[in-house]
Amino acid sequence: MDLRGYFNRIGFTGLHDKANLDTLRTIHKLHVMNIPFENLSIHCGEKNTMDLPTIYDKIVKSKRGGWCCENNLLFSWVLREMGYKYTTLGSKVFSKFINDFYPVESHLINMVEIDGKPYIADVSYGVSCQMWHPLEMISGKEQPQPPGVFRLLNDKKRWILEKTAWKQLVQDEAFANSSLLDKRLTKTMYCFTLKPRGIDNFIEISECLQTSPDSRFVLKSIVSLQTPTGFRALIGWTFSEVTFKPQEDLELVDMKEIPDCDIETLLREKFNLVLVNKFTPKNNKANYCM
Repeated sequence: MDLRGYFNRIGFTGLHDKANLDTLRTIHKLHVMNIPFENLSIHCGEKNTMDLPTIYDKIVKSKRGGWCCENNLLFSWVLREMGYKYTTLGSKVFSKFINDFYPVESHLINMVEIDGKPYIADVSYGVSCQMWHPLEMISGKEQPQPPGVFRLLNDKKRWILEKTAWKQLVQDEAFANSSLLDKRLTKTMYCFTLKPRGIDNFIEISECLQTSPDSRFVLKSIVSLQTPTGFRALIGWTFSEVTFKPQEDLELVDMKEIPDCDIETLLREKFNLVLVNKFTPKNNKANYCM
């Protein structure tokens, strides 16, 4: 594995001899702008893995994306190679459908310490709640970014991440009540403790999420990529282009259905993805929103 290959993949051309906050902010943003959050392997007859060299080959050499256990595990390797002090953590994702956190830590994130200050780096949450820059771990501090205002809260037992979104304006009235739209303004994302986690902590849940018939990742094919003005996503056959307008407290949502014959072209042109194996889109009912 080669750090220069990763830098080429995300388009980073700056100096990286100092493990400082400015560099971390830059590579974090470049990662989410160039490497999609996606679970398409599950729908191509492939298998996601927690093997780091395999993940590197997939994301860097084959120019694919990945889900959190792939993207954030790769990012932890980047942090280590660049000399950052970091700790890998596990988080429990919040479900609005059960109004609680899932009982299992399924979302891998990284805590990075710079000049004695801790930050949360997460390059693979995807869609509207994807942070562009690391978040400083100060309880209650509002941290505005283009996708919305992020906030970390500490109840002395755990940390909770939430985001206040901009108001949605759906361009096509036919999609105004789409189940893919999350109309909550304030969204609880996940909770975590500071207990370090290794790869072994995620192997079982990674297997479950890509094989269980009840898994939202089995029920839906998902790919999303942040853009300089917002993000785009393809969930099943529904393509969405979202434009953030923070100065107007607004996000414009443009949605349309894509026929099977155009899926391959759209993946290539909008997400820079070329799949080797046959891809079968899925959009079955599941607890997943943008």
